[in-house]
Amino acid sequence: MTALLTRTSGDGARPDPEPSTRPPSDREATLLGRPMPGDRARALIVTLVLTAIGGIVRLQNLGFPTDKGAPVFDEKHYVPQAWQMLRNGGYEDNAGYELVVHPPVAKQLIAVGEWLFGYNGWGWRFSAAIVGTLIILLTIRIARRLTRSTLLGGVAGILVICDGVLHLQSRMGMLDIFITVFVLAAFGCLLMDREQVRERLAVAVREGWVDESPYGPRLGFRWWRFGAGVLLGLATGVKWSGAYYIVAFGLLCVAFDIAARRAAGVRKPWLGALRRDLGPAMWNLGVIAVLAYLSTWWAWFASETATDRNYVEMENVAAGPFGFVPNALRSLLSYTFNVLDFHESLSTPKDDPHPWESKPWTWPMGLRPMLYYFENGDNAAGCGQSECVRATMLIGTPALWWLSLPMIGWGLWRSVFRADWRYAAVLVAYLAGLLPWFLNLDRQMYFFYATPMAPFLILGLTLALGQILGRARAGVERRGTGLLAVALYTGLVVANFVWLWPILNGDSITNDHWQSQLWLPSWK
Repeated sequence: MTALLTRTSGDGARPDPEPSTRPPSDREATLLGRPMPGDRARALIVTLVLTAIGGIVRLQNLGFPTDKGAPVFDEKHYVPQAWQMLRNGGYEDNAGYELVVHPPVAKQLIAVGEWLFGYNGWGWRFSAAIVGTLIILLTIRIARRLTRSTLLGGVAGILVICDGVLHLQSRMGMLDIFITVFVLAAFGCLLMDREQVRERLAVAVREGWVDESPYGPRLGFRWWRFGAGVLLGLATGVKWSGAYYIVAFGLLCVAFDIAARRAAGVRKPWLGALRRDLGPAMWNLGVIAVLAYLSTWWAWFASETATDRNYVEMENVAAGPFGFVPNALRSLLSYTFNVLDFHESLSTPKDDPHPWESKPWTWPMGLRPMLYYFENGDNAAGCGQSECVRATMLIGTPALWWLSLPMIGWGLWRSVFRADWRYAAVLVAYLAGLLPWFLNLDRQMYFFYATPMAPFLILGLTLALGQILGRARAGVERRGTGLLAVALYTGLVVANFVWLWPILNGDSITNDHWQSQLWLPSWK
């Protein structure tokens, strides 16, 4: 550990001395916080068992439904594009699609499933199901680290299995589940980086040289922060909305560093963080993210016929002061600006609105879900009556999503008045998936844009459940009451998910049953 730190005097650096024998101090204890629970074997078993259960739930009957063997809803855009990537070696070149308007990463991952299983429902949904299962694993481990409780990590795993949004998006050949996994993994990396920074500062406190410079010590190379930058670049390589998380997580990382230096007793923690940490943070979460994003276009750069690969030559775009930039990179920039203009101007005519369009203020509570697939009559037979319905509807489990606003309110109160960094971190990630969409309310938007918010909603609810549960050393009666409340709520979520199961999976149900699933007028 000490090899990663350097003692500083002014701006100079010199090697570490021999470790000090000073006893632990309050500052060191504050930096290190509560230790992780020692039940690592049990935690691993809980993680693997719940992940396996979630994988079975995600994978069962994965090839259904289809539109007479063809993709459904927006799968119709991305599934054929992924198939073309598979045939071309990683890039798209069919101008007839006209909607090559997202970066390549998710479509390349969809193509992996198509390579394994062919051009069918299993093929174009397999990668999404695997990624959706990985989200379960990540959520369990992140929740355990935030709460220092294997029990609450397991509860978070159950909640994420039973969320309708994550369930259905894991069973569709669409893009949003892929950006979700990269953002969630980047968040986990930032949590690990926070702990690593505090451990390094604790070494400096224990050895008595943390305050040799008013700015505090340099913290060495931070691989977890570097990994977060790579993952955020990949998230942006799925959809450009990943860039919102680069900004949000960059600010969060700097805030973590300021708080760590303050806890270590650094005399100028703000200046210390700006001087020691801001530059590396901008490099790792900015430059590295951009480089990782550009690397996702490897097949596009290597080709000669990819969509708009030679745009500047074909359109005779003047180089101007950027003549030193290679034509391929200028073509990608022109392509990017054209696509951004497409997204910005994508609006629904007032006299012909999309029937399932929604605005971001409806997303936290899932007030306007989306109907992906619907069949009735003979094509929906199997319910035991003459009139049957088969449907898949993207809908957040109400027992989870209807608590979004209380979660936000409680999280803000804990963040501001109790300085609870855990709620603050979760809220930053949650709101990074919501607030930027308010910047252009005229464009078309849909509820599936909220998919990356779902894991952070569950993490916020898990933190609140931890407070309801109470501390392990609380009295037997208090702990028992808390455990009962957590168990009842978890059971309610599971029961709610089971109730929604037919319309999340396209099961044949009666028309009366279908109507009973539509709880709110806005769901119809």
